Amino acid sequence: MTDFWRGRRVLVTGHTGFKGAWLCLWLDRLAAKVSGLALPPATDPSLYQVVGPWRGQDHRIVDLRDVSLTAAALKAASPEIVFHLAAQSLVRAAYRDPLDTYATNLMGTLNLLDAVRRMPSVRVVIVVTTDKVYENLEAGRPFTEDDRIGGGDPYSNSKACVELAVAAFRATFFAGRDSAVACVRAGNVLGGGDWAADRLVPDLIRAAEAKRTVRLRYPDSIRPWQHVLDPLRGYLMLAERLATSAEGCPLALNFGPDSAATLSVAQLAECFAAAFGAGIGWEREPGDHPKEAQTLVLDSGLAQRSLGWRPRLDTDATIAWTADWYRHWRTGGNMRSFSLDQIARYEALGR
Repeated sequence: MTDFWRGRRVLVTGHTGFKGAWLCLWLDRLAAKVSGLALPPATDPSLYQVVGPWRGQDHRIVDLRDVSLTAAALKAASPEIVFHLAAQSLVRAAYRDPLDTYATNLMGTLNLLDAVRRMPSVRVVIVVTTDKVYENLEAGRPFTEDDRIGGGDPYSNSKACVELAVAAFRATFFAGRDSAVACVRAGNVLGGGDWAADRLVPDLIRAAEAKRTVRLRYPDSIRPWQHVLDPLRGYLMLAERLATSAEGCPLALNFGPDSAATLSVAQLAECFAAAFGAGIGWEREPGDHPKEAQTLVLDSGLAQRSLGWRPRLDTDATIAWTADWYRHWRTGGNMRSFSLDQIARYEALGR
């Protein structure tokens, strides 16, 4: 990374979440001036708490569904760059409460963009959606940015609605302004510090702690697994490019792993169990479950051509780094230092 971020005023929504906390930690390392808007951490423990303290961060508990609080917080932060990660990001939770999912993901984004359009300081907004925004006809081929936006379940569709809302606000309120609003789509991210419900690695860690077998709903489903630092690097690269030379830069990008990283859920579980060394077994969970895509793969060629971005960690390294993080945490290690060391090691891979 470059000196572009030093002293830069950056707002991260969803900074108390897994991906948001990793992004804030990286921005701290880059000497950015970070503000965060989010709900309290959804899990205990949480990465945000484990890698604290956050001495230089302006931390605000704000529900983006609240229009006035969102506008006031944005005004106070006066950011130049906004990373919007705040979301209801769990597929099964969206089945249980679809209205809350749409309110959080769609209306929360609209409230943020409405506040941003009144803020002359903002030069770039990066809206994080998901690889699940594409209309998935199970054709088995990687999705490109030109594929049709769809989403056949409440979570996926709520994020597809976000993409459409971003496009409408961009055309209506940001055209002709010296600012850019972009959407980024990534695969299933792995990394230390995720304790969310209904996610594979957290489920495996909880199974190891309880000395029990983990149950998999769709063990044969294919997913694009990647370490969290790979897409985050893409987000940072895109934001810097849009802030410095936006002409010709795409405003929607996939940041997925190499094709070799598309393991099934069962294969990933077995590889992680072997790397973690806790003898975690798995079994197929009986019963009916909410529908999920069988195969989901991203084509990141546009990010490679336009930004020079490529994933740096293959599947073996992704699993090893994630397992190392949780092992260090279990032994009471200093997780802020360990996590910053992983970021430094990751940066060194590009030298």
